[in-house]
Amino acid sequence: MPRLINFPHIAAMVFGSPLYATPELVMAVKSVLEPRLLGQIAGDIELSEMDGAQMGRDEERQLRGVTITGNLAIIPVHGILVARRGAINAACEELLSYEKLRDQITGAMNHELVKEVVLDFHTGGGQAIGCKETADFIRACTKIKPITALVNYAAYSAGYYLASACSRIIASPTAGVGSIGVIIETYEVSKWEETVGIKYNTFYRGAHKNDMSPHEEITDQAVAEIEKRLDQAYEGFVNSVASYRKLKPEAVMDTQAKLYSAEEALQLKLIDEIAPAQEAINSIALQYVSSNRSRSIRAQAAAINTSLML
Repeated sequence: MPRLINFPHIAAMVFGSPLYATPELVMAVKSVLEPRLLGQIAGDIELSEMDGAQMGRDEERQLRGVTITGNLAIIPVHGILVARRGAINAACEELLSYEKLRDQITGAMNHELVKEVVLDFHTGGGQAIGCKETADFIRACTKIKPITALVNYAAYSAGYYLASACSRIIASPTAGVGSIGVIIETYEVSKWEETVGIKYNTFYRGAHKNDMSPHEEITDQAVAEIEKRLDQAYEGFVNSVASYRKLKPEAVMDTQAKLYSAEEALQLKLIDEIAPAQEAINSIALQYVSSNRSRSIRAQAAAINTSLML
């Protein structure tokens, strides 16, 4: 059933929360949220979400959106990455939850025909919450079956966090990776509220309960807490990537959240190979096809090509 997006809830996920996302992605989400939070746009947005009965059995739910062809499972990692289930936002951006991705990978791991999983990345990142757990889950799964990250065409921030946990990373020639950093934004509407004649009186217990309130100027205490959360999230990101990619943490920090081309990323050992997506897929598929089945490659490649273009 279609339902209305809860904009204050979404705002709580975007503002005042650590994000593994590019500034461009943050700005895109803000452009949708801010006019509605300020009452400048009244239009609601609907999204569709399947309930438990519609989703069916666990196997069906886990493999929803996964393309299985030959011995490969292709799983798209597209759009904005969030902690819990999502669908489509107002700007027609895909939302993919870490929860759903783990389900899909689990389904592929359990599928008897699947010998390798390919995660098809095109994302500018998303929430920090749930990202490390999902990356560690991916890393653990690589001990069961190989998982290849195919960057076609972007794996930034949280996207790169997940890609770095894979068995290997292949990037298309024009792909981009990186943005190994964390960002927190707060928003304040106290001046606007004063202009329109609104005043909030807030009563609370606990010195930090009202930190980052949008109805007041940010306090030094709140800034100190933000810096602490940034440090924690950044340290976790850096150390995880360093461990997954067998790099020194200092080398990861030296990237300073820069966006890298495929060629630059290869030199820095942030990726393992550069190849067009279809060529990479064909090469992976050939490893699992015997000579007397070579004619099936054309059909297999066509199916995967369709998947990659979705």
